[in-house]
Amino acid sequence: MKELYKLVEIMRKLRGENGCPWDHEQTHETLKPYLLEETYEVLNAIDSKQDKDLEEELGDLLLQIVFHAQIASEQGRFTIDDVAGTIVDKLIRRHPHVFGDTKVNSSEEVLENWEEIKKREGKESVLDGVPESLPALLKARRIQEKAKRVGFDWDSIQGAFEKVLEEFQELKDAVGRRKKKDIEDEFGDILFSIVNISRFMEIDAEDSLRKTINKFKERFQYIEKKVKKIGKKPLKNYSIQELDLLWEESKNN
Repeated sequence: MKELYKLVEIMRKLRGENGCPWDHEQTHETLKPYLLEETYEVLNAIDSKQDKDLEEELGDLLLQIVFHAQIASEQGRFTIDDVAGTIVDKLIRRHPHVFGDTKVNSSEEVLENWEEIKKREGKESVLDGVPESLPALLKARRIQEKAKRVGFDWDSIQGAFEKVLEEFQELKDAVGRRKKKDIEDEFGDILFSIVNISRFMEIDAEDSLRKTINKFKERFQYIEKKVKKIGKKPLKNYSIQELDLLWEESKNN
């Protein structure tokens, strides 16, 4: 733990009287974008499957946690030790099958026990605990998972598929009525239903979409480089048919 407390001490010094002016000016609110950014950097590092990248990005994320704890410590609210102590207590309390006498036979039973324990901790709804600021696809997944734990779910993936088809038809009907509010509602219903399918197939919709975005980016940049190499005319002057041929070429390459 020596290096961890060295990090805590460095942050204390950076925030101190003779420390860094930028660090000293930060608040919980101003650090929010950096906390989110560093979280996504960790996700990118996981996707890269490079241990060195993951090690570095986890360190950057840890810095954000230490930063927030230091701000709270200066105001006499809590310390980094309190943060660690709280999660230690929670882990022990929510794992009675490891640290107590409760017996479980599957991960499903673990999750059921988890929800019961959270209710005893004061959670009023099964859906409590899902952060409002989560990305929408991930938030939909978490909401659906929690509903499933009390039996509110399709019996099979077939029901989820049929729901998507139903929602597509409702979207087409809404487009025909040309009411933006209805179109927006039905489009959201489709996305929520598609997340249901991804959950049944044990695919993370957020992760899957991120990979597709990266794939699109790579193929589009291939087109840009190809057009630049040809050098006949700007990209915007190519017809969609010409660009589609380059798109297919990028897929083959």
